[in-house]
Amino acid sequence: MAIQNSTMTMRVFAHLLSYPDAALRQHLPEMRDALHGEAALTPQRLSELDALIDTLIRGDGLDTEAAYVELFDRGRATSLHLFEHVHGDSRERGPAMIDLAQTYEKTGLFLAPGELPDYLPAVLEFVSTQPPAEARAFLGEMAHIFNAIFAALQQRQSSYASVIGALLELAGEQAQPVQIAPEEPLDSSWAEPVVFDGCSSKGQTPPDQPQPIHIVRKSPPTQGVST
Repeated sequence: MAIQNSTMTMRVFAHLLSYPDAALRQHLPEMRDALHGEAALTPQRLSELDALIDTLIRGDGLDTEAAYVELFDRGRATSLHLFEHVHGDSRERGPAMIDLAQTYEKTGLFLAPGELPDYLPAVLEFVSTQPPAEARAFLGEMAHIFNAIFAALQQRQSSYASVIGALLELAGEQAQPVQIAPEEPLDSSWAEPVVFDGCSSKGQTPPDQPQPIHIVRKSPPTQGVST
């Protein structure tokens, strides 16, 4: 299956992958209707996306928002900022951002204040405005990133994997998981360098246990030698 009459489907994907605040959740039934109305996906994918939409509709709002943050904002493997997967924090990311933003602007699309061009929902909004051949070629260039995100979401048994799988199929690719290295713990991969180590908790017992106090005798000052 490839991109064909999938403008609304791409826009629904953009919204489904966005932060699920109350305003977005309110429009979930309309998103479901749009997916079924356009019929750009296989029945299996539609069924999977129905399940995701049902979960978002029925879930507690605060829990749903917290789960989204935990899934997409707490590590690089599932990040929806695509250049995180290519450039990380290197200098190349800045010029790539500028180039992508200029690509949008050439077609008359401008980002909202604070929105980054490599954010997948923004990418999908742009793709939804392009002719099928151009849209497929554009997404095909990013297929290796989508596969990596797809695999990471599957590892976490997340229903959001269905959105990325459907996206890959619309781009003419197979939704094939890729082997990815185990993710570093967040604290070690994104931690700030240690500046002051004098007040660390090294060697302390757990919080519910008595904390030993270590008294260190201060050495007397060295007396100067008069001449």
